[in-house]
Amino acid sequence: MSGGLYRSANAAQDGGAGAGVRPGDGATFISAEPLNQPAMESTAPPQEQVGEASAATNSAVMAIGSLVSRGTGFLRNLVIAAALGGALVGDAYTTAQILPGMVYEFLLGGVLTSVLIPVLVRRRKVDVDGGQAYAQRLLTLAVLALGVAALLAVAFASTLTWLYGSGPSGGDYSQLVTGLARLMLPMIFFSGLSALISAVLNTRGHFAAPMWAPILNNLVVIGTAGLYIAVFGAEIVRPEEMTTGRILLIGGGTLLGVAVQAAGLLPALRKVGFRWKLRFDFRALGLRELGRLGAWMICYVAVSQVGLIVLFNLLNRAGKENAAGPLIYNNVFLLLMTAHGIIAVSIITALMPRMSAAAADGRFADVAADLSRGTRTVTAVLAPIAVCYAVLATPIAFTLFRFGAFNEDNATATSVVLLAAALALVPFAVSQLFTFAFYALPDTRTPALINIPVVALRIGVQIVLFVAFSASFAGAGMMIGNAVSYLAAAVGSAWLLRPRVGRIGLGEIMRTGGRVLVAALGAALVGLLVVKLLPGDDTPTRLQAIVQLVIGGAVIGGTYLGLAMVLRIGEITEVVGMVRRRLGR
Repeated sequence: MSGGLYRSANAAQDGGAGAGVRPGDGATFISAEPLNQPAMESTAPPQEQVGEASAATNSAVMAIGSLVSRGTGFLRNLVIAAALGGALVGDAYTTAQILPGMVYEFLLGGVLTSVLIPVLVRRRKVDVDGGQAYAQRLLTLAVLALGVAALLAVAFASTLTWLYGSGPSGGDYSQLVTGLARLMLPMIFFSGLSALISAVLNTRGHFAAPMWAPILNNLVVIGTAGLYIAVFGAEIVRPEEMTTGRILLIGGGTLLGVAVQAAGLLPALRKVGFRWKLRFDFRALGLRELGRLGAWMICYVAVSQVGLIVLFNLLNRAGKENAAGPLIYNNVFLLLMTAHGIIAVSIITALMPRMSAAAADGRFADVAADLSRGTRTVTAVLAPIAVCYAVLATPIAFTLFRFGAFNEDNATATSVVLLAAALALVPFAVSQLFTFAFYALPDTRTPALINIPVVALRIGVQIVLFVAFSASFAGAGMMIGNAVSYLAAAVGSAWLLRPRVGRIGLGEIMRTGGRVLVAALGAALVGLLVVKLLPGDDTPTRLQAIVQLVIGGAVIGGTYLGLAMVLRIGEITEVVGMVRRRLGR
């Protein structure tokens, strides 16, 4: 029910057009689930299936792995941007990556999280062989289906290019996207294989390999981009100047990263005692049941793809006019997803088991209470980050992205998109929380139906803004369209949840939201004043940008915290009190 470009190992324009980075936190593999539903990465089976590994150990492994994966994933994007720049070549690379993400997401992405993982967990518990034969059948069928899908996608690469990248129509740009896509589309096979193996490992209590394997992917692509810079230099080139060698290196290296990630998971299968045997008795999989369970998720993803097609066509048209295109938009969305992943996903992950258990017991008042508490917490904690993104958009862009072929104009364009993206952060997180409340009931049908008008609204706003303003505002307009649709998704979800779970404490949410808004505006005003007094203008040097970022961030954070204490924002004062108690020990 959201929209944008997404995280990696589960993430691009989400909920209604998601684009996400798929395999590996931070990978630039744009897909259609990210945004809409940042897949809950916790697929842990019941405690008795975890073997000797304690829950605390698993949590620590996952937390450290996620942090390293996000870090290397972000570095991966920076190096790619430095190698290719934020102009047409970088946009062609980013567009080519959306193609395998789109096919993978449609075939497996959302269905894996919502259907296959729960089925694998259930089979693990009830089958005499611990679900081994079932998992072998599933992997066999998936390998065949993914292999055929990858081959067909490569064969129709030019059609996919026309569908997603028709902005700069025909000519060298389209040929470049198609050439890169032919190298990257086999990622469909390796991404699907990696996701399924990770699911099998998780249901057997093994979390380390699935969490760390994406890092191999990131390191391979970082090395590829570094080699590209060493061989060809970090300079802006036009699509017609991309030689076969350049295309093979950057496209082939990106494919290699996903293949290495999948291969890195194979030893772990043997470690947990799983033997991969080809089984072709697919009837035993209960395909009719799987199809019934996954139908609404496929509907959800299909609707999201429509929004994604519109998004990339508009961004490619903007890129043709030397404005922010797919690469810049993707980088900014990654920043959005980083904040969401660290803060909101942690809160949702903590609340999801509680809401699911309460719903199963018929304690819907408890579901509503958790939903209200989660909404207030997410809003209060993410608000200062949104303020930092808005006020410090220029120093953030110049500090993080201004390297190599990613020039000053690209950094300036990034800051404009980031400013608009700040408006989407809190609505996105809240809409995700409400979406997962439906999943806790459990209900995948309602989110899929809500997604239809949400995507339609997003597309409408984005097209109107694209037509009404110049191309230089296109990237920011896409983010504003996202923000409007996220807000609509949250409101619509809350309205439809009320008959199911009762009152969710709207009055309390509004009171907290009002206080958070006052604290955020105060922090923004003080931050703007301080940044204006610091050296550096709209195009700061890297040193000036770093100084603005460090001092401005500290001032915004301190001001927000002080105002939150004065205004008695409970979600903040509780955290402060907890920290004080621990320091006092």
